[in-house]
Amino acid sequence: MKAAIITGVGSVEVAEVPDPTPGPREVVVEVAACGLCGTDLHILQGEFAPTLPVVPGHEFAGRVVAVGSQVTEVRDGDRVAVDPSLYCHECHYCRRGRNNLCERWAAIGVSTAGGAAQYAVAPPANCVKLPDHIRTEDAALIEPLSCAVRGYDILRSELAAHVLIYGSGTMGLMMLQLAKLTGAASVDMVDVNRERLATAERLGCSAAATCADEIERPRGWDVVIDATGNEKAIQDALGRVGKGGTYLQFGVADYAARAAIEPYRIYNQEITITGSMAVLHSFERAAELFSAGVLDPEVFISDRLPLDDYAKALERFQAGKGRKIQVLP
Repeated sequence: MKAAIITGVGSVEVAEVPDPTPGPREVVVEVAACGLCGTDLHILQGEFAPTLPVVPGHEFAGRVVAVGSQVTEVRDGDRVAVDPSLYCHECHYCRRGRNNLCERWAAIGVSTAGGAAQYAVAPPANCVKLPDHIRTEDAALIEPLSCAVRGYDILRSELAAHVLIYGSGTMGLMMLQLAKLTGAASVDMVDVNRERLATAERLGCSAAATCADEIERPRGWDVVIDATGNEKAIQDALGRVGKGGTYLQFGVADYAARAAIEPYRIYNQEITITGSMAVLHSFERAAELFSAGVLDPEVFISDRLPLDDYAKALERFQAGKGRKIQVLP
């Protein structure tokens, strides 16, 4: 089969590799579409716990074409979206129900071969069947949506909150949609990319600006979310949280990124600073939201490129062009 391979830091190629065969408790999925994510760029940089070489791609959906001898949950021909999370279910954090903090944390497309290929292997428990009205290619959006759902689990937002989101790429736009769904009074967006801000306006944000100073909110915001991972954006965002408010670090920053905090202000204004790591008990709920139409794939997916153009797709994503970029094996 054909697969994209990150062969080393800064190096990617598309090559022929052996077709996978399922173990007793595994299935083989013929990939219909695989989305690119900021995590893929971190893997390309040698970050986010990768062992290179690796076939990337943790956002994918497709059709089951082979099942292991002990698999009964899914059948050949089932269309599925795949939760990439791989947990040990044995460590301290797994036993406490915090599987996304697993001491042996792994993921399809991060630590094992992923969906940037014609075929990918997954445990049957990670496969969520798709209803007939959902296009298989579009269902690759379920994984990033499940990360956004996890973010809102962390936030436990109150009704009528005023929300500020940094970054109007795919994840920022998903956070916008969920903020509206969970009863925000206003959702403002900040991004240096005016094209992406136009999409945020199309989706109904309250205000869109290249700097938070352009938005009138003298008491700050109840909830501030960074969906960029950018050091400068993070620093600015921390200063926008109002009294009693919450800051969520949602974007994946470089390992070397640093931001300064004001401990007295955090104490005196009862500000909460928290983070959200990937997926936890949120994939099935995201699939249900997606099936209910919470996202319009035609708005979110800007590019569909052939797998042979994986390097080109990465370059386009890294340059901040488009929204969700998919490769189609």
